Amino acid sequence: MFHKKTVKDFAVAGKQVIVRTMLNVPIENNQVGDEMRLRAALPTIEYLLEQNAAVILISHHSTKGQSLEPVAPVLARLLGKPVGFVKDCLGPEAESAVHDIKRGEVLMLENLRFHPEEEANDDGFARTLASYGELYVNDDFTTCHREHASMVGVPKYLPAVAGLEVALEVETISGALENPKRPLVAVTGGAKISTKIPIVSYLLSKVDALFVGGAMANTFLAAQGKPVGKSLVEPDQYETAKKILADAAAQGRTVILPIDVVVARTLDKPENIHTIPLDQIEQWDIIADIGPLSVKQLASVVKPGGSVVWNGPVGVAEQEVFSHGTRGVAELIIASGAYSIVGGGDTADFVDGAGLAEKFSFVSTGGGASLELMSGKPLPAVEVLLDK
Repeated sequence: MFHKKTVKDFAVAGKQVIVRTMLNVPIENNQVGDEMRLRAALPTIEYLLEQNAAVILISHHSTKGQSLEPVAPVLARLLGKPVGFVKDCLGPEAESAVHDIKRGEVLMLENLRFHPEEEANDDGFARTLASYGELYVNDDFTTCHREHASMVGVPKYLPAVAGLEVALEVETISGALENPKRPLVAVTGGAKISTKIPIVSYLLSKVDALFVGGAMANTFLAAQGKPVGKSLVEPDQYETAKKILADAAAQGRTVILPIDVVVARTLDKPENIHTIPLDQIEQWDIIADIGPLSVKQLASVVKPGGSVVWNGPVGVAEQEVFSHGTRGVAELIIASGAYSIVGGGDTADFVDGAGLAEKFSFVSTGGGASLELMSGKPLPAVEVLLDK
């Protein structure tokens, strides 16, 4: 259960509401490339409009210097109504637009990170943003792990509640780990074990089985003395990998590592690509994906009545030639009928790009935030919201 107040727990009718929302979408040549996060933002905005609130949208973009202006017409199309845009989030133009907005209208302000005060969690910056409305709604799950002015500063000056997407994300991911449908299987990938130690350690206390892929699996394999050729490994994490495996055995958890892999001599201009059993790796080989036998191992632990939490591609999935393992994992999870959660970031981008997102039970919008939540850590921007 989500223990914070949401926008539906507050009298919002006719109010001027500041919504910290998700406008950080791919933009290339002034065109929005992926609308997934914008679609996820719609329920909160639409609810506020139904309540005849005036909606002021604030957000960031992670690309330095990127304007949010191209997002406004796309959001307007999705909402079916105009979205005003102001080319700054501070100054006379912003103040005038905020003052003049009418109930039932939507106004979008420029990229918050154009001002360094945002990431510095500057109190004056937060106070100015707070002056634009009567209520603050946090509906940007993707940034809930950040202590930025618009995330944790503004709630010092206004009643602060969660948007519908933030509530859904936290309740879904936390619920899957705290009250799971068993067997609960975690699939984790990505490049480095050093960045995933908290999530792997936390998941081991919750799951029945842990499937490890991606380059982080190389470190586990090398720590066991298995050949990995010229693959990316973290020698300084060998002892950590051994401890994780020992802890898993002591807790009765199953850890599944690759048994066959896709290798190449180089990743920049892939050549000599072939799939081989793990014990046939040569000293010049680079592991770039898991093989079909490794994918099939998942079938032994993923069950129709159970659940799966997945964070991290299991290969260099951004390159089509090395994406088959990740696609195979996705298709096996979908076919299993298990309750399935994709934990944001690169994994969410992959399943969305592959046209598979709607076949999962839930796809998170947040990369870092979902990772923190799956690691059992509190999210600062959620903690500051009003309790129920």
